[in-house]
Amino acid sequence: MAAPPPGDRTWRPGSKRYEAAGIAVSYESRLCLHQAECIKGLPTVFDVERRPWIDAGAEPAEEVAEVVRRCPSGALQYRLAGERDEEPSQPTRIQRKSDGTLHVRGDLQIETASGGRHEIRAMLCGCDLSANQPFCDHSGRCGTLLNIFE
Repeated sequence: MAAPPPGDRTWRPGSKRYEAAGIAVSYESRLCLHQAECIKGLPTVFDVERRPWIDAGAEPAEEVAEVVRRCPSGALQYRLAGERDEEPSQPTRIQRKSDGTLHVRGDLQIETASGGRHEIRAMLCGCDLSANQPFCDHSGRCGTLLNIFE
């Protein structure tokens, strides 16, 4: 992967990047908890039966960005042409879901075992059993949820 442009939050270690005219979408699989907001929102762009599964150019960039913003885990990120990243929600919001996960949106600095991460959306572990701390990986109480890919 080439060096990221200064300030581009979509360039993250372990993520894949999908570029098209007007937008770049990145996907970090270890953060994805398969809530399917992307697939339900724009199946022409996000199709798990296709390889690559993201076709960022299949719809207008602003529509793709709007659906990426629905991703609760932050596994999907975008950068629009002109070096415009997604803006964090203001004020920061934290919501505990019935499965124990903490859904967080805002201008976040999350400390992990490998250092700090700047995020704008995250699903954090609420049961302390995740192997991907502080992020939820559904290995604890939240692992009982239905997984759309099973």
